[in-house]
Amino acid sequence: MMPSFGQIVIGPPGSGKSTFCAGMCEFLTSLGRKVAVINLDPANEILYYKCSVDISTLITLDDVMENLKLGPNGGLIYCIEYLEKNIDWLESKLKELKGHYFLFDCPGQVELYTHHQSVRNVVRQLEKWDFRLAAVHLVDAHHCSDPTKFISVLLTSLSTMIHIELPHVNVLSKIDLVEQYGKLAFNLDFYTEVLDLNFLLEHIKDDPFSQKYKKLNEALVSLVEDYGLVSFKTLDVQSKESMYQVMKSIDQANGYVFGGVEEDNRGNFSQLMSSAVGTDFEFFRTAAVQEKYMVGKDEKP
Repeated sequence: MMPSFGQIVIGPPGSGKSTFCAGMCEFLTSLGRKVAVINLDPANEILYYKCSVDISTLITLDDVMENLKLGPNGGLIYCIEYLEKNIDWLESKLKELKGHYFLFDCPGQVELYTHHQSVRNVVRQLEKWDFRLAAVHLVDAHHCSDPTKFISVLLTSLSTMIHIELPHVNVLSKIDLVEQYGKLAFNLDFYTEVLDLNFLLEHIKDDPFSQKYKKLNEALVSLVEDYGLVSFKTLDVQSKESMYQVMKSIDQANGYVFGGVEEDNRGNFSQLMSSAVGTDFEFFRTAAVQEKYMVGKDEKP
């Protein structure tokens, strides 16, 4: 029996998870995959995609907040714990979609992926049901323009990778808006490849606020570099090339490229082989993204 492949789409509020799910669903469908989007965010009131399974039919954040007098954070934790205790509900829904490629749109509360066990336990259960999954962690690219925020992003990404224990693809989403709140201090590959972070510390040393937390920033940077796990892909959800590059990374991470070739899509075999052996040079691809979205964009043609 063929395993089921899919993506656990996570990231803080506003990082573009639902937009990503809608765009990835459309993109994969165009490649011949049967895609099912599963909404596991009980606070998700507006869906940009056709939802195959919606947690709101089991529990909603509004009902929890009203009946149990909980705030949004406590309410979200309660909802995910409720899902974990009623995991048979999810199992029955997913069995009806056997043969699909799955996109799981997850809540945005960071603590669920760094300090709480329920999401991790749900993922473990999915793996027991023979799901081959990769975590896709979206982060708004404009955080790169603030060094202290970028350090926070690095630490959150690392903590999530260690806690969730899935093959992980970190993504700088909304890359077309990367310099919306200021110019980047370094070339884009510094942020995607997470190069020598001591340069980042040097860049913020004259900031009076950051100077107060100099030793803390040094410790955080050292921690990230010691693990050596964090890197990022770039994503513009409106660009087919960008979506394709992210899809290739995810297909490698969850193993789809080795076991999920569509029978009706044999024409893309060479593309899938390219994904498997990694023939692209990441440096040149990142340079092209930088040229498109950062270099000379304010100059007159």
